[in-house]
Amino acid sequence: MEAVSIDKSVDKSIYVQQCRQSAPQSAPLLNSYEIRGGKGGGRVWGWFRQWRRQRVLRRAALPDELWDAALAEPVELFAALDVEELARLRELTTLLLAQKEFYGANGLELTPFVRASIAVQAALPILNLGLACYRGWVSIVVYPESFIAPREEIDEDGIVHRGREVLVGESWDAGPVVLSWADCAPGAYPHGPAANVVIHELAHKLDMLSGTVNGTPPLHRTMDGRVWDAAMGAAFESLQADLAAAIETPIDEYAAQDPGEFFAVCSEYFFMAPAELHRAFPEVYRQLALYYRLNLPGFTRG
Repeated sequence: MEAVSIDKSVDKSIYVQQCRQSAPQSAPLLNSYEIRGGKGGGRVWGWFRQWRRQRVLRRAALPDELWDAALAEPVELFAALDVEELARLRELTTLLLAQKEFYGANGLELTPFVRASIAVQAALPILNLGLACYRGWVSIVVYPESFIAPREEIDEDGIVHRGREVLVGESWDAGPVVLSWADCAPGAYPHGPAANVVIHELAHKLDMLSGTVNGTPPLHRTMDGRVWDAAMGAAFESLQADLAAAIETPIDEYAAQDPGEFFAVCSEYFFMAPAELHRAFPEVYRQLALYYRLNLPGFTRG
């Protein structure tokens, strides 16, 4: 699982330096549109967007049987949502399916269930953020299983090294999300019960809204960037210290790769195993609660 635009040249033990390079502390989330041309023009375009939204919801409505099947697994993701949240999630899933283009690779048949299952998992992180947070890219490519991606790196001596890497998910800056169906299909837990490949890759997309994959997406104006940095930085360094001392890590050790992967893995835990994340890194949990603006069972959040 990888985001291809991350800056790995920065010392990853210093989370704050890499996190804050490009994301201003007060940067707003991209969940609203700025209307130019006066209040009247804003009302007209607002009415048009609402009309277009309702038309998509009517014409592309998900059948009840398909919706129920898409929610069946993973149970952890949807069990805590109330009736109103589930209704909004259904609308957001419908709009996401209409907005994004799905492609099957290596002969994978993209059935309505495959598309709906991926879309509902992708919609959950932006339930209270808005679909505009997934702007700037269109395609979701799904392979039947893990896939091989070419890699090219230039070392400090200027020598180019080329190779290949086996992946289960990948997010390209301003490009597609690439997924392995075998690793993100409902009920599949090849990487552990707290893992979720779809949420991991879409967390990278949210992170990219700051301009780079640095573990800090654009934060709400009500959030304090210094508090975010302190919470994430302390947990990230603790995880790396555990690895260096050969101590079992409280969450997947892949989170220690760099700040971008730390944010993505913690987002997986936030949705799939919130109690486990809260127990391991309570301050990280609180910051993600503020960012995602979601209520999960057992904890009070903003």
